[in-house]
This record gives sequence, C-alpha cells and structure tokens, in this order.
Amino acid sequence: MNSSDAIESTGKEILLSYRVRARNTSVDSENKIHDDAVAASYGFRGGLVPGITIYAYMTVPLVERFGLDWLERGSMQVKFHQPFYDGEEVIISGRADADSEPIKVSVTAERSDGTVCATALATIDDQSNWLGEPRLSDYPEASLTEFEFRPEPSRESLVPGTPLGTLTEKFDLPEAALLESLDERLPIYYGSQAVAHPFALLRLSNQTLMSNFKLGPWIHAASDVINQGVVRNGEEVSVRGRIRDRFERKGHQFVVLDVLVVANRDRVVQQVRHTAIYRPRAG
Repeated sequence: MNSSDAIESTGKEILLSYRVRARNTSVDSENKIHDDAVAASYGFRGGLVPGITIYAYMTVPLVERFGLDWLERGSMQVKFHQPFYDGEEVIISGRADADSEPIKVSVTAERSDGTVCATALATIDDQSNWLGEPRLSDYPEASLTEFEFRPEPSRESLVPGTPLGTLTEKFDLPEAALLESLDERLPIYYGSQAVAHPFALLRLSNQTLMSNFKLGPWIHAASDVINQGVVRNGEEVSVRGRIRDRFERKGHQFVVLDVLVVANRDRVVQQVRHTAIYRPRAG
C-alpha cells in the first residue's frame, strides 16, 4: 500500500510527501545483509531493506511533481543513516524552494516513530558539474573478470583509479515485476513510452560492485546521482566505473566508486558516486 498526500504550494515553498510500506526487495540476493539471520549477526533487527529501494521511494514525490525535468536533468545526494525493515511504514517528506536557482529540494525518509533513516538533497537543472565532467574518454570500457574468479575486496584490490569491468544490460520496459515490488504507481513508468525507473538505474552501480568483487554481507551507505537522460525500451546500457577511494571509519571498511551509465555506447544517462561498506564491523 502506498499513498501520496496532496502537494502543497505556499508561495516560494513546495511541500512534498509520500507514504509506503517498506519491502525487502533483495531477500534472495547474493548480499546476505538482506537475510534476517545474517543481518542479526551484525546487530540488526532483521534483513535490511536495500538502500536503492529507499532511494526509489524518495524519488516518488520528486517525479510526481517535476516529472521528466528531474529524471533527465535532476540530481540527488542521498545518505542512509539507519535501516528500514520489511513491513515498516516509510514516510517521505520534501521541501522545495521553487525560487532557488537551481531548484533545491530537501528530502527525508523516516519511520513512523520519527526516526530519520535517510536524508537527501535533490536539484533540478544544476549545471555545476559537481561530480566532474562526465567524459566518455575518462571511462573506457574494460573486461569483467569471470564471475567465479572475482577478487575479494581489500585495501590491496581496491586501489583508487583502478578501472572496473564494464556491465551491459538491455532494458525491456515496462518492468512490471519491479514496479509491483516497489508499489510504484506513477504512469511515467508504464505503457509504450515508459522510461526506466530510478531504482533500475542506481541498481546498476550495485551490480557493478558485485560483478567486480566477491563480497560478503555489505551495506549501501550513500549515493550522489546526476541524471543526464532517461532510458527507454530496447536501449542497451553499459555501466563503466573506477574506484575512487577506500577508507575505514568506526570499524567499517568503505569503498567509493565513480560510475557512468551510458546508453547505446554514446549517450550518458547517469553519473554516480557510489559509497558502500564492503566489510561491516562485527555486530
């Protein structure tokens, strides 16, 4: 079940809201942080609802209000502070300053008890290239290691500047099963003119990490996303990346990826700085 409250306008400020029941969309994933028993061994109450699922929920009021303007020319810097668990209500709230240049929207995702689990800053038409110029020449395609021979992540294997093996995927839209799992009802993702859901695009950054390294349980911590365009039915997408950084914080081992999502080998559709805890501290 989901619901969108009325979008209110108070002059300069636009208030956005959305409520949905969280679903653990990755119960069967290779990443066992989404498994109840494994997550409990790290100190969690159960399997974590994926960060990309929470990100998807946070995009709903943005797309409902701004449509293709955000999907083609918008951005979001999202951080995940606390997990959501399957079945919890997710309350998305946003405040947009319609008079700012570019338009800026602060977005939060919280539980019904008021715990803020994720925060984000979104924009529309920000031309500042704050993730750097997305040049294809800086992201050459590279071969993927065979899946069974993926290296385990470590300080030695996660060397900043190292290129990642390139993923390719052809989009068959609309993705009815995906949209149902997200309780997504916005019409822009349905029909003959459907565009790829933001979940499906950011999922590619997760898949790039998992395709290049043999991971144990790991946690999506943050993503900085700049949308450059949309993907439509039948388009082939390549996912190119490199390691930007790796570091330790509070016992967690982090990796940061720079990712470029390219449609039909020549059109950049998304630029991502993707941060993950590849080795969580013991629970």
